[in-house]
Amino acid sequence: MRVVRVANFVMPRSGGLRTALRALGEGYAAAGHEPILIRPGAVAGDELTEQGRIITLPGVPAPGTGGYRVVLGRRRLTELLDDLAPDRLEASDRFTLRWTGRWAVERGVPSVMISHESLTGLLRVAGLGTRLSRDLADRFNRRTARAFDTVVCTTGWAAEEFRRIGVTNLAVAPLGVDLDLFNPGSYDPSLRARYATEAQVLLVHCGRLSPEKRPDRCFDALEDLRARGIDAVLVVAGDGPLKERLMRRAARLPAHFVDFVNERSAVAALLATADVVLAPGPIETFGLAALEALACGTPVVVDAASALPEVVATAGAAVPGATFAEGVLDVLARPETARRVAARERAECFSWPVAVAGFLAAHRIPVGVRS
Repeated sequence: MRVVRVANFVMPRSGGLRTALRALGEGYAAAGHEPILIRPGAVAGDELTEQGRIITLPGVPAPGTGGYRVVLGRRRLTELLDDLAPDRLEASDRFTLRWTGRWAVERGVPSVMISHESLTGLLRVAGLGTRLSRDLADRFNRRTARAFDTVVCTTGWAAEEFRRIGVTNLAVAPLGVDLDLFNPGSYDPSLRARYATEAQVLLVHCGRLSPEKRPDRCFDALEDLRARGIDAVLVVAGDGPLKERLMRRAARLPAHFVDFVNERSAVAALLATADVVLAPGPIETFGLAALEALACGTPVVVDAASALPEVVATAGAAVPGATFAEGVLDVLARPETARRVAARERAECFSWPVAVAGFLAAHRIPVGVRS
């Protein structure tokens, strides 16, 4: 099966969407299919990789997003899709790519839209009221569901946005984690010594520094913990539009910003070396970085209002957004060995082979059926 995947808002070097696209592409290829990814970039490109063929179309920078690009020209993308003649279409942005569902219908190609975000939550972050955000999201999501054969959400929490309006062409397929790369053995004593003493509590936040992710809560937690006499330090790995503001705040705190971490093994080392990882986003629909931390044997404190409690379960703490320090104290009160074992065991429920099988099922491609 030739599965053509179209995505916008893919960061050039990192990010949860980029990770998911890579892992799913590799999984589709390993299952004997032909994955082709079309994504935006600064310049055009066409290459063969382990995740299949990647076609890069010049994209327009999205203002205020810190690096995201968008393919806007429908004509060139339509021509490319026609030339590729996919057996399945998979789109990864309901905002700018919903029209591809109509393309698929007109050509008799089964289609899937992957919902990677909470539209209701994004509208609230943009400043709209709760009721207006819900009404607009419902209207938009109805159109999305009508445009594609299947809408895929990665958690039940994310699917609720569609269930509440009666969408029936819905599938839930959780993402996964590379359990070999992200593992407790990635702990790095030299990395630990660089940022904290053995007596200190090392907190890590790994994620995009943008308003909807609420990275400021990590600094709130750090200040709160230190006010309570907990000798905590914070390491932040990420980039985004809030970085400069957060760096100014960090100047008066034991907080460090690491250079951009491009190697996934370096990310694994940082997550495995932390005592606690913070995932403060209130509208996260899955949370790959949190799952990667669990795989490294590190418990995670998450926002109770997000989908992350569904992923983390009891291998961390779920707290209201303003009480992340309480979540850290909750985790630290547990015996270290027990909390790290629980984190790893929870992550082992989310392997990429299982995730790939779920996405192939959403495409109505039985596992074992090859090209």
